[in-house]
Amino acid sequence: MSIRINDIAPDFTAESTAGTIHFHDWLAGGYAIIFSHPRDFTPVCTTEFGAVAQLAPEWAKRNTKVIGVSVDSVADHGKWKRDIEAFGGAPADFPIIDDTSLTVAKAFDMLPADYYLPTEGRTPANTATVRTVYIIGPDKKVRLSMTYPMSVGRNFAEILRALDAVQATDGVPIATPANWQPGQDVIVALSLNNEQATEKFGALDIKLPYLRFAKQPK
Repeated sequence: MSIRINDIAPDFTAESTAGTIHFHDWLAGGYAIIFSHPRDFTPVCTTEFGAVAQLAPEWAKRNTKVIGVSVDSVADHGKWKRDIEAFGGAPADFPIIDDTSLTVAKAFDMLPADYYLPTEGRTPANTATVRTVYIIGPDKKVRLSMTYPMSVGRNFAEILRALDAVQATDGVPIATPANWQPGQDVIVALSLNNEQATEKFGALDIKLPYLRFAKQPK
């Protein structure tokens, strides 16, 4: 069964580079990003983990935890972290889950049918679909998901922008337009009429009857 927007993120218990993770407890009422990889010591994934490490101050500024998933062991993760930190130039202090059992990958619907997955001699190609990003809200609900092919490195600037948009619109009757960046105008929800929208957000920039912009709320 696929994981849909507003589903409660699956709970799990797993070993990681930071010890045992009880996922729902680990979330602790904040935002989280879970991002997954098909294997350790793979080139694209090393660049991605390095990018996540470099962004540590940005995740902290947004009260957001990040956690990696890879289908190898904690022992392998520990060795791989040295490569990640050497390439990225920043400590990789976020947990990396041991998902050798594929428990997390299956719970989050990151895999093809089980019969494609050999138990021995598994290669990155066998777990190629484990290239997923989920943004999870403080209520443990999935707010956004992205899945990438093996050949396309993830744009973590876009993931950061998407996190900003999720947080900006969380519980507020607004949406963000195409290519929105923090601080730019937002779209007012159609659940508010013009009078209600003006009272709540100030002056409106009405482009179309159904497309009304306002300053981003502070």
